[in-house]
Amino acid sequence: MRALDLTPLLKSTIGFDQMSRIFENAIGNNDVSYPPYNIEKINDDDYRITMALAGFNEDDLNIELDNGVLAITADGNDEEVDSDRFLHRGIAKRAFTRHFRLADTIKVLGAVFENGLLMIDLQREIPDHLKPRTIKIKKTTEIKKIIEEDAA
Repeated sequence: MRALDLTPLLKSTIGFDQMSRIFENAIGNNDVSYPPYNIEKINDDDYRITMALAGFNEDDLNIELDNGVLAITADGNDEEVDSDRFLHRGIAKRAFTRHFRLADTIKVLGAVFENGLLMIDLQREIPDHLKPRTIKIKKTTEIKKIIEEDAA
């Protein structure tokens, strides 16, 4: 019997703990390997996506957040570069689109492009009504007073 490896399912989702959403994302994921990227969990509430984008500059990239989907796209046109000049072209600069489905509690803080790496910082923000809270246990006499006050 083979072991179930969920790693491919977890590599393009951030902040999800519910398996049904992870499976939905996996069904629509074509598992394209370009460009390479990392997803880091900095601490319990902070994440970072780092994409290796050698050959690109900031003007080539577009980052958009729409309805919980973070999309990073690049045109990748190399028209200005003379192709006869290169004997070997190992640094790819081709067009791409990479999508990441974010949980409702994940907020995009910002992006930085430095030394060929695009870093997008994310943070989990849990609304107050979803945070754990302590419920005070009242005595039965206090509850009776509250009921009587409400009835009056």
